[in-house]
Amino acid sequence: MRQVQVTRNTLETQISIKLNLDGTGQAKLNSGVPFLDHMLDQIARHGMFDLEVSANGDLHIDAHHTVEDIGITLGQAFAQAVGDKKGLCRYGHAYVPLDEALSRVVIDLSGRPGLELNIEFSRAWIGQFDVDLVNEFFQGFVNHALVTLHIDNLTGKNAHHQAETVFKAFGRALRMAAELDLRAANIIPSTKGTL
Repeated sequence: MRQVQVTRNTLETQISIKLNLDGTGQAKLNSGVPFLDHMLDQIARHGMFDLEVSANGDLHIDAHHTVEDIGITLGQAFAQAVGDKKGLCRYGHAYVPLDEALSRVVIDLSGRPGLELNIEFSRAWIGQFDVDLVNEFFQGFVNHALVTLHIDNLTGKNAHHQAETVFKAFGRALRMAAELDLRAANIIPSTKGTL
């Protein structure tokens, strides 16, 4: 039930994602955007999700559509994988350091899309990757996973380190929120009775 495959095809991108929430952190990634593959690997390894991503996008223009659409498709996959959210912990959080960089991510599987992203990157590009695309990825994810997500880079001077701490913390927070709560096995974790 917590394994899904989602495809999304537009005139700009063709995306296929396989996600297993109860995996071992294995990843097979071919987004066409090497730095994004590196960040997706952090999500898989630190979230202990098995993740396969295959994308064909209009990279001759730039990476915007590909990165955003992978965020959208991963959000759709996550929403399907958690289903009605019965028995889930619902909330997750993580602090992750990498040398001088430290980031905090807090997530609520709320059923309501919301993103608060606070990162002042030390530079505009990480290799060939435009740091503006970090926001596009997470906004796409949030809108389609229907989660509330707070991301704060607390310190950092190296843009690569800043991004990596964010994606690692995201994987760990997502894992915590999606974990099964043995004390509430058949309960939707909301006083409303629905999420």
